Amino acid sequence: MHMADALISPAVGGTMWAATAGLTIYSAKKLKEDLDEHKVPLMGVLGAFIFAAQMINFTIPGTGSSGHLGGGMILAILLGPYAAFLVMASVLTIQALFFADGGLLALGCNIFNLGFFPCFLAYPLIYKKIVGTKPSQGRILAGAMASAIIALQLGAFGVVLETLFSGISELPFTTFILLMLPIHLAIGIVEGLVTAAVVSFVWKAHPEILTMAPTAPAARAHSHKPLLLGLALFALLAGGMLSWFASTHPDGLEWSIKGVSGKEELEASKAGVHGAMAWMQEKLAFLPDYDFKKPEEEQGAKSAGEQGEKKEESWPGVSAGKSLSGVLGAAMTLLLVGVIGLGLRRFYTPNKG
Repeated sequence: MHMADALISPAVGGTMWAATAGLTIYSAKKLKEDLDEHKVPLMGVLGAFIFAAQMINFTIPGTGSSGHLGGGMILAILLGPYAAFLVMASVLTIQALFFADGGLLALGCNIFNLGFFPCFLAYPLIYKKIVGTKPSQGRILAGAMASAIIALQLGAFGVVLETLFSGISELPFTTFILLMLPIHLAIGIVEGLVTAAVVSFVWKAHPEILTMAPTAPAARAHSHKPLLLGLALFALLAGGMLSWFASTHPDGLEWSIKGVSGKEELEASKAGVHGAMAWMQEKLAFLPDYDFKKPEEEQGAKSAGEQGEKKEESWPGVSAGKSLSGVLGAAMTLLLVGVIGLGLRRFYTPNKG
């Protein structure tokens, strides 16, 4: 559900950038007031985990579409809403800047859609209400399913509204929403199952990590190194190899756009803000679409993009460029989140309230 700039007007993009910046500052302030130093390594490793996991698209049977893990609920449950939002913003920023996954103008929209709804709505109002202070396998499953599905539905609805208010893509509201919500319902079911599996695993191994659980000093001192190592190894495996087996079908957003317009991608304006953002992203993204740049194919790819078509990919997509993208992107996310966490820890001001 990474929106491209072609869907967004400068006014909507700027507004969502401002909203996301406000939420980022608010989250950093709240996290700084009640910072648990033991959470910083987990933030970094989970950021790398989510980056790598998002590279693995899974096929939605019978639709010709695919989906990938959003990860917002996993982050919110294991880190709390404020740290989770900062980690999600970091993941999406690395993806947009260096891998051209999602537009720069639309980055505020993407962070809001994939971060705000799970962290600040679905987690406190749905997941915590279902699971309460005494987690169980059944409650975690029910909470994860309900919260993941609703968060993704709200995010998909956000995409439709942002596109509608932009008014530059000529995607009919009713048709677009009738495609977006059902396909993201299917994706949300898978996301809920994966979220429940990850959270249940962590709960059994380290129940003190769950943000709703009481955290005694002895529990904080308990070593999380095996868990951190396991998550890091999965990130390396997923980004380096499992990403080869990602579905080649268009994701839910691309599939919905194609169902309305006949094209998986729409062409953005080459002038003004859109042109400037496209130029900037082209200069920064050294592994666009998670692969090496191929100069001899650039003109052909450009022509295909202008017609809203994508070059058909082989499966499995064994690629050194994809492997490097997965490993390097996960490492860059871990580094960025680590820098943010260390910066907050340096300026830590205890909450006296």
